[in-house]
Amino acid sequence: MKFPDKYIIETGIDGGMYSIPFEGRDLNVIASNGANWDHVSVSLKNRCPNWREMCFIKDLFFEENEVAMQLHPAKDDYINMHPYCLHLWRAHNVEIPMPPSILVGFKWCQNKNPDAL
Repeated sequence: MKFPDKYIIETGIDGGMYSIPFEGRDLNVIASNGANWDHVSVSLKNRCPNWREMCFIKDLFFEENEVAMQLHPAKDDYINMHPYCLHLWRAHNVEIPMPPSILVGFKWCQNKNPDAL
């Protein structure tokens, strides 16, 4: 996990708090790497982060070849500390399983106009 020092607001034992500019807004980020997990939370004041914002943060805090995930836990395990916060996770000693790419789509048609397929 990477910690981009130029955006740091406050440091802690195993990470820090960041304010990261992206497309005219500041993303509020808390990142840590304790308990054998890398964890990054991303929040905004008035809405949840979108896909592009989460991808930007993933690229900033994780290496290009690292897989990070967002989780949807069982309803009984929900903990909501902020209404507009999403999380990225990566376990230190376990490889995150990836489904076969064919279950998502074909690599040859990515970034093409869906109407042209």
